[in-house]
Amino acid sequence: MPYPPTEIAGRDLAGPEEFRSRVLEGCRPVVLRGLVAEWPAVEAARRSSGALHEYLAAFDVGARVEAFLGDRSIAGKYYYAADFKGFNFERRELKFLDALALMRDPPAPTGRTVYVGSVPLSVCMPGFAPAHRVSVLPANVPARIWLGHPSNVSSHYDAFDNLACVVAGQRRFTLYAPEHIAKLYMGPIDNTMAGPPVSLAASAPPGEADRFPLFEEIRDQALVAELEPGDALYLPKLWWHQVESTAPFNVMINHWWDAFSSGPDAPYTSLLLAMIAIAERPPAERQAWRAFFDYLVFRTHGHPLKHLPAEQHGLLGPLKPDNYSFIRARIMRLLRGD
Repeated sequence: MPYPPTEIAGRDLAGPEEFRSRVLEGCRPVVLRGLVAEWPAVEAARRSSGALHEYLAAFDVGARVEAFLGDRSIAGKYYYAADFKGFNFERRELKFLDALALMRDPPAPTGRTVYVGSVPLSVCMPGFAPAHRVSVLPANVPARIWLGHPSNVSSHYDAFDNLACVVAGQRRFTLYAPEHIAKLYMGPIDNTMAGPPVSLAASAPPGEADRFPLFEEIRDQALVAELEPGDALYLPKLWWHQVESTAPFNVMINHWWDAFSSGPDAPYTSLLLAMIAIAERPPAERQAWRAFFDYLVFRTHGHPLKHLPAEQHGLLGPLKPDNYSFIRARIMRLLRGD
């Protein structure tokens, strides 16, 4: 049966260094109970959804956002149409305040559900962020807002670390580890609802298990996190997650960043480059490159040159202070054909 991820009290974390040592370095999902319980927006939500609407509206600057509008029949499950060429919802650009107004009341029996996601606070509510900092994050990590009626966001992954903070409503995260990717039946990569591809198996309606037999082997290996207002979830890169918002009005603030970056280059960039440089070579050659990646990059046997003195490690020595820039410069020359 699915089971909950690790939980700790958010107030027990003294700051970014303790957050890194106790949470980030494990590279596993962790629920941080009450991490943002004292945010003014959370306090407004405790009073009433109307109070929260008024609180959010006070920060409006007239920005326009993309909203998803779905018929009541989809029950907040914004997803593909049957042929995967279209979607079962309408995208519409609205002023943020107008979208917020559509969410003030629960959808009528014949009405439409509304969902707005991944909007930078710096764009739609620049005055909101200063009073809603997260003590365990670096000050320069930007924040985004997600809000709407009850919804079910299909299982997908992010290429960055994620700290998701619930302001209003309840959110249920259903998580699958990255190593299950081959059994999750990835959907289209370049025809998506909001950026990353989804897991067709984990997102499928009930009764379609026969289409995804490998998924049945891992279905019960999910982690399920139930979050209340003031709670947060740390979600490492590449963990698949379905997000269900179950209250009449739901608000979340999330933060994407690379917790272990040594420079400006993201791991996903190297994945895309490997797709064009390696993916369609003969199987035997792919296996040869896999051995080199395992040895030099993933270091499954430890440091590749552990049999040599540290001063002989060269480009395989520490990335800082010099090797990062040396290797990056070499890559750029190779990509230019120099």
